[in-house]
Amino acid sequence: MKRLSHLLLSLLFISTTTWAGSAMTFGSGIDASATVPLATLMASPDKFVGKTVTIEGEITAVCQKRGCWMTLASDPAYPDLRVKVKDGVMEFPVSAKGQRALATGTLQKMSWNLEQTRAFYAHQAEEQGTEFDPASITEPRVMYQLSPTGVEILAQ
Repeated sequence: MKRLSHLLLSLLFISTTTWAGSAMTFGSGIDASATVPLATLMASPDKFVGKTVTIEGEITAVCQKRGCWMTLASDPAYPDLRVKVKDGVMEFPVSAKGQRALATGTLQKMSWNLEQTRAFYAHQAEEQGTEFDPASITEPRVMYQLSPTGVEILAQ
């Protein structure tokens, strides 16, 4: 039993070490021919809704519970774009925060009423273990997200 524990710890260390120096690929890969700069997409997102695009950005957050979403940013002038998969389809590592990533998928638009908007942000805060005041949301929101078919977290 003790030997098995040492073996598992060794494998964990090796996989962590490997992650630090190599890219991680999820899904079917990246479509370079569909590349759109993230700042261009976020400047006019409605032009890209329903279309397949490939974007690149820095991972600014990752789902703490299931790794089912992450957010990418490329320009402080624009909001982060959420990259969301169904639970269990792809699991993004929390340790990827701060890394660069490419994602290919379809851009979706979600229009919510005030109650739905507050519920979304309350759920996000709960997942991330942060405080949330529903009164801080005073208007319904429109949110865009990418439903990916492929994601690559680039090597450091």
